[in-house]
Amino acid sequence: MSLRLGVNIDHVATIRNARGGAHPDPVRAAFAAAAAGADGITAHLREDRRHITDGDIDALMATLEIPLNLEMAATEEMLAIALAHRPHAACIVPEKRQERTTEGGLDAAGQLGQLAFYVDKLGAANIRVSLFIEPDPAQIEAAIRLGAPVVEFHTGRYAHVEGDERAEELKRIADAAALAVKNGIEPHAGHGLTFDNVAAVAAIPQLAELNIGHFLVGEAIFTGFEASVRRMREMMDEARR
Repeated sequence: MSLRLGVNIDHVATIRNARGGAHPDPVRAAFAAAAAGADGITAHLREDRRHITDGDIDALMATLEIPLNLEMAATEEMLAIALAHRPHAACIVPEKRQERTTEGGLDAAGQLGQLAFYVDKLGAANIRVSLFIEPDPAQIEAAIRLGAPVVEFHTGRYAHVEGDERAEELKRIADAAALAVKNGIEPHAGHGLTFDNVAAVAAIPQLAELNIGHFLVGEAIFTGFEASVRRMREMMDEARR
């Protein structure tokens, strides 16, 4: 199975918003990512609009030629925006105003009743629903019960531990990916992945997609955005081979 690369452009918008104005343009970044081998674009429209804005989503939907994955909290506001735009996919993520970035996976097992409404509404609109969860059997079981076709495993812990702990976390991700596939769910992964740690995750054969953003935007300062995305694409392909 080939491994898709989804490029998250949130932090291009973070840089733009630090000063205001129109530059750098996250839509331009999306087209640069596509030119460098990205298979899709991910954008998280947060409730506080700290990076991606409604106008960015409008522009991406109007011009983007590769699939858009809209990351969103399970709220009525975000559901209405998703239903109005109908992106290719919507990934439901946990969201707290005080966090710098997403701090962990969604507790799907503890929020079945609340999440069922959003999964059903998005699915009925032909939006491919994904749940951003920890690589944990209880969370996968919840995704099965909710009828979510996709899960994305939070790789933040894998990215920030070392040695035996990293090996254990990698096994947890691999086991979770195998369990998801066994139950008819397509597994993705993302958060904290870099040139130094992506290969082992990319080599997990059941994973269908990696979503990577902050590192690529940071690396672009030194090498350019297209070069950053292209190198990640090459590393993922080599690991999968």
